[in-house]
Amino acid sequence: MIEFEDVTKQYPDGTLAVDKLSLRIPSNEITVFVGPSGCGKTTSLRMINRTIERSSGRISIDGEDINSGDPVSLRRGIGYVIQHAGLFPHKTVVDNVATVPKLLGWDRKKTRSVAMELLERVGLDLKLAGRYPAQLSGGQQQRVGVARALAADPKIMLMDEPFSAVDPIVRHQLQEELLRLQRDIGKTIVFVTHDIDEAIKLGDNVAVLRVGGKLAQFAPPAELLANPADDFVESFVGQDRGYRALTFLHTDQLHLSPLPEDLVLDDDGKPAGWLKGGGDLLPIGATFTRSDSVRAALDAVLTSPTGHGVCVDENGKALGVVDHAILAEALRS
Repeated sequence: MIEFEDVTKQYPDGTLAVDKLSLRIPSNEITVFVGPSGCGKTTSLRMINRTIERSSGRISIDGEDINSGDPVSLRRGIGYVIQHAGLFPHKTVVDNVATVPKLLGWDRKKTRSVAMELLERVGLDLKLAGRYPAQLSGGQQQRVGVARALAADPKIMLMDEPFSAVDPIVRHQLQEELLRLQRDIGKTIVFVTHDIDEAIKLGDNVAVLRVGGKLAQFAPPAELLANPADDFVESFVGQDRGYRALTFLHTDQLHLSPLPEDLVLDDDGKPAGWLKGGGDLLPIGATFTRSDSVRAALDAVLTSPTGHGVCVDENGKALGVVDHAILAEALRS
């Protein structure tokens, strides 16, 4: 557990970046710091690994004050991922990942083995191991950055807007990859973003900070959406917080209607398109599974040209459909 107790950061010019911040960050979960520019979220993150020193208060990890030891040793035990990955341009991908293990004195064989294993774990083709960062896409660079942060198997990972510099499709892929990794490895992750949707998607807990470095609310995403602490939080979460809250309702209880006659399936039973007059096929739109949220089901309904969202199994085979009426009834109940 990481604990902030009345932590303040004031710069020499009098600027108050963080003002008496107190919160407990649970172990083995993702905690997201979110808020507008100037709210102190990055400063709060960087005080954990002492790349920024606090002015007053106490920060502890598992009960031990982080200022009780050497800051360099502290940082070697904490993974750190930033925007644009921050890779060494003169080192190959595998050597970037191996940076901290080498500093810790690991032997060459173990270091390379761990680095290659991590590249595979974050979804990178091992053929990229010998390339340099400039030869990679932005998304690939961010995956290398995550692998490097994991290389020494740290208990804690700090992630400072790591996905904000990539396009929306790649950003979605990286978010899904992080959630998959977290299910496998269960790290204590502190994640900074300015995007409330990203915070709600990734966070087990969300800390909303207001300008001036004060904590406005600390809560699980569902509670944050259902019960904003004040007008500032309600405004920051947005007027469509009811729609966002659908993320926490699941489709396993939705009644599925039989597959309509105008839904065309391929030989494997996967949806191929909607049949319209003249024999042409209209695109399916989005699909959803029984493990998805009601928000995903609503998206499937809204993107379908027929108003039917198709539910598929883990192999993509069509199981049934939902429409606006089914969703409305589920929400009423």
